[in-house]
Amino acid sequence: MTLSEVILWREIKGKTLDFKFSRQISIDQYIVDFYCKELQLAIEIDGSIHFEEGHHEKDSIRQKRLESLGVTVIRFSSLDIENNLGWVILEIEKVISDLQTHPQPLQGGEHSNS
Repeated sequence: MTLSEVILWREIKGKTLDFKFSRQISIDQYIVDFYCKELQLAIEIDGSIHFEEGHHEKDSIRQKRLESLGVTVIRFSSLDIENNLGWVILEIEKVISDLQTHPQPLQGGEHSNS
């Protein structure tokens, strides 16, 4: 794991966010950094490679595919995690709250909290 992955994992692995997260989970043809199955929430950490030419398009295709499977994807830069972890955790909490209030529809029109 990268330093930023270790830092975030230490915060979320012990149910700090009241939900169980796993790391390096395979979804379709992709591996996401962190995933909460109950919420269908993936957290991705973007290191320096994600800012190189052409990588934004790959990330966009990947994110659209995951979202088409009902997964909510949130992204943070490794610098945000290393330098502003409190803000990152608050942003994750906001997304979790929103997902609990407005469940994502699953394929076939069902909702994840039905």
